[in-house]
Amino acid sequence: MQDRTALFAGVPPQPAQPRFLPTSAAELSALGWDGLDVLIISGDAYVDHPSFAAALLGRCLIAHGLRVGIVAQPRWDTPEDIRIMGKPRLFVGIAPGNLDSMLAHYTAFRKKRSDDAYTPGGRAGKRPNRAAIVYANLARRAFPGLPVILGGIEASLRRVTHYDFWTDALRRSIVLDAKADLLVYGMGEAALVEAARRLEAGMDIRGIHGTAFAADIALLPEFARKSGGSAKAVVLPSHAAHLENPDCLMTAALQMERHIHQGRLWAVQPLEEGVPVSDSADLAPWPHTGRAVLLAPPAPALSGVELDMLYALPFARAAHPAYTESIPAESMIRSSIATHRGCGGGCSFCSLALHQGRRIASRGKASVLAEVDALAALPAVKGAISDLGGPSANMWNARCVSAPPCTRASCMYPDICVHFKADQAAFAALLRAAAGRPGVRRVRVASGVRFDLALRDLDALAIYVREFTGGQVKIAPEHICDPVLRLMRKPGRALFGEFLRAFRRMSVEAGKKQYVVPYMISAFPGCTDEHMRELSAWLKARGWSPKQVQCFIPTPGTVATAMYYTGKNPAGELLFVARTDADRLRQHALLAGRWGNPRQSQKNVSRLTAN
Repeated sequence: MQDRTALFAGVPPQPAQPRFLPTSAAELSALGWDGLDVLIISGDAYVDHPSFAAALLGRCLIAHGLRVGIVAQPRWDTPEDIRIMGKPRLFVGIAPGNLDSMLAHYTAFRKKRSDDAYTPGGRAGKRPNRAAIVYANLARRAFPGLPVILGGIEASLRRVTHYDFWTDALRRSIVLDAKADLLVYGMGEAALVEAARRLEAGMDIRGIHGTAFAADIALLPEFARKSGGSAKAVVLPSHAAHLENPDCLMTAALQMERHIHQGRLWAVQPLEEGVPVSDSADLAPWPHTGRAVLLAPPAPALSGVELDMLYALPFARAAHPAYTESIPAESMIRSSIATHRGCGGGCSFCSLALHQGRRIASRGKASVLAEVDALAALPAVKGAISDLGGPSANMWNARCVSAPPCTRASCMYPDICVHFKADQAAFAALLRAAAGRPGVRRVRVASGVRFDLALRDLDALAIYVREFTGGQVKIAPEHICDPVLRLMRKPGRALFGEFLRAFRRMSVEAGKKQYVVPYMISAFPGCTDEHMRELSAWLKARGWSPKQVQCFIPTPGTVATAMYYTGKNPAGELLFVARTDADRLRQHALLAGRWGNPRQSQKNVSRLTAN
């Protein structure tokens, strides 16, 4: 794997930074800046908080001595909004939003949503469909010849040929449709800093780890050699092959999982057929030519020290003062703290591991407690930390101790890997330390815990339940039918039952009346109506009427989406797939409706799909 300079090498942990990044010519002038080095176009409103990508990346670049401005939610029928601070010197970065723009706009039944949590007043319609492409086009119109770099989850999950649920068709890599110079996949701090460094030096920005770009496939061996990569590469089915054979989407999805998890090889997707598909093709000799998307190996996860320095940057932790209406997402995350990135779960429907990685990157205890102190002092927080956690809160400081490269798709399925080490007692101690800080009234773990992992340390689980659960705990069993759970790569029903019994017992011992809030999915590939009836009966027997209900949405890049599109599991066996709206609505009604009342079920489904 390519060595890289530490993200903040030679950079003081608290460099001088503005209260807010400039968003207008007047703010630029007030800082004494005569122009920008980098402009970030954001599909979200500008909230200066580390949970918002534009703010996080902007602060990181400023820490490296660059002048960065943000244009948030510009009009997309004219480039004038993004010209407001002039042409940046180095590049335009596209941050379409914390949520994929198509997911932000449409429900699982392709109905238009009426709200947007990342917009002032929660109003829908402030960003375009396929925002990454639209903003890239705007940037090229506004600043011809200036490099355009795509980032964010919208671009990350579309880096190769992908299924688009909203048009029921395959689309090619977004780097081609956006005509971008570079696509950053995964968490982008190190890649953007390196891109800026190379542009300053007049160097080629192609080949940075954690990026993809369009080029002649003949150049792959040269790029691999220059980046210190392996003499082998992953060759994905070409885009043309995808259009001819639907099964190619499953092949590519599984290859991309291995590419991101193992993190060692370059990958390539030709546009036309002619290059044999391979997980480890030799680059010498390499006789192939033709247009392709080249993917450098994934960027190494930030170290704990690097994360600590990143989160120590002076975020205002507030929406830009120009906004006169509240931003719902800002209110939701105002008093929350992220302790780590990544997830070892590898669930077949989840895009998180493809974006943040399966390896856990954790902040240090001192860094987390410093943020606790900062939040506790804010009048709007009033000493109440609403969430201290991550994708799965009890994976803080978890790590893989396997010496050879791991070949598993999940650290947790079909069982918890012996090489996956999670010190849940240390996380419980972190929670207690946070709760004991001056000015802190309470600390909660609202982001949820991985329940099969929690059962490995009942003492730590008891601490979560008794001291840090505020009446309810969010758990994601997703289903209770084992055939469906196996396709999801989730723990079986028996383990969920074991967790429920432990949670109930521990709550009673603490003298607290507490509830489990389960997340459930309907219409998952391989899930039949009979499975949904079984789930419905199981819930009814326990008096549960689930509120956290989601009809499966095939998001780009995941193995579950490949199952939806191909109608096959990863082994190539045929599956039942609820593809039509009628099939999906019927399954959703079985889960979301009132028991035994089909008419009311349909009313409930109509209400749910409108939200």
